[in-house]
Amino acid sequence: MTTPAPPRFLLSRMQPRDPAQPHRTASTLELFFDLVFVVAVSIASAQLHHALSHGDFVHGITSYAMVFFAVWWAWMNFTWFATSFDTDDWLYRVTTIVQMGGVLVFAAGIPAAFEEGDFTIPVLGYIVMRIAMVAQWLRASRGAGELRPATRRYALGIAAVQVLWVLFLLIPSGPVQIAAFVVFAVIEVSVPVFAEYRRQTPWHPHHITERYGLFTLIVLGESLLASANAIIDASHELESLVPLISISVLTLVVTASLWWVYFWPPHHRAITTFGRSLRYGYTHYFVFAAAAAFSAGIEVELDVLIGESHLSNVAASFTVTIPIAVFLLGIWWIAIRENADRIVNTVIPVGAVLVLLDPILPIPVAITAGVLVVIVVILVLRPPVPQRS
Repeated sequence: MTTPAPPRFLLSRMQPRDPAQPHRTASTLELFFDLVFVVAVSIASAQLHHALSHGDFVHGITSYAMVFFAVWWAWMNFTWFATSFDTDDWLYRVTTIVQMGGVLVFAAGIPAAFEEGDFTIPVLGYIVMRIAMVAQWLRASRGAGELRPATRRYALGIAAVQVLWVLFLLIPSGPVQIAAFVVFAVIEVSVPVFAEYRRQTPWHPHHITERYGLFTLIVLGESLLASANAIIDASHELESLVPLISISVLTLVVTASLWWVYFWPPHHRAITTFGRSLRYGYTHYFVFAAAAAFSAGIEVELDVLIGESHLSNVAASFTVTIPIAVFLLGIWWIAIRENADRIVNTVIPVGAVLVLLDPILPIPVAITAGVLVVIVVILVLRPPVPQRS
């Protein structure tokens, strides 16, 4: 009996993964990959905090939306590719680490993008990420079989859109730049539709939703850490700790409640078709961005409290409540709505509206915390509706 020859160059053949593989979980490489995105998210959130605290709402929110789009889209591209073609051999790992390097370069350019509208460094980092991603798709095409056209369309689409992002650097900062970004972003998110319109690459429902859940945990954890550090810094500026205790309670209750709400429904049910998977993945842009923006809002509240911001209390409160409401409505729309009864489907949207009204009411901290606790209690009492056979 002869021993089978080792793989050429110690590389595995990159073939479509089994979407029904039992016990498929996130790899340590995927978890490592997520960590560099924490850096980018943290810097973007900090820049949003500074802009909001100075009352520069339009510029701050616009810049944050643009930067976070790039962060989210790069993460999404890798995540969906990995669920379909992960080989975990040395070349796959090296290519992934190259993408991580691109994320770090991108993160280094976020302050300039916010302050000056200069996206040169972010685009350079994006080029590194996208070249690595194109290489992955081209490698996958060699063993994709019937999916070879889809993999090649992915490579072509990603490369073509990257050319547009390089041209984006020639557009001066201002309304024209923002309009161009919107157009290019729409083209960017159209690449999966273009690539998979005839035949879809396989995805593992439990694996892919686990990946989204893990990234949600990371973003919520980063928000909790940033808020805690801001509260500690503010404690040196105030004589009374009562306001800080109130904000600390709000931060913990909100973060824990958002975690509870997010993980209440069975997310794998939300991506049973290609169209539903697009809705699930694309709506998460707002969910992730809102979770990261929550900490910026808490820091704005603290700036007002210690006199470092001239915003009104109402305006500062809106920087906290709007992200909370967006998060609630986003998860309700993509994962909860079809798995809940009438009561839950009423409580969550109404709760989001009450949170939005919070800043104009006399006891905002208590109302926000109270609304979220009520939502969690309802979810505990009314478990997800069993899946129809």
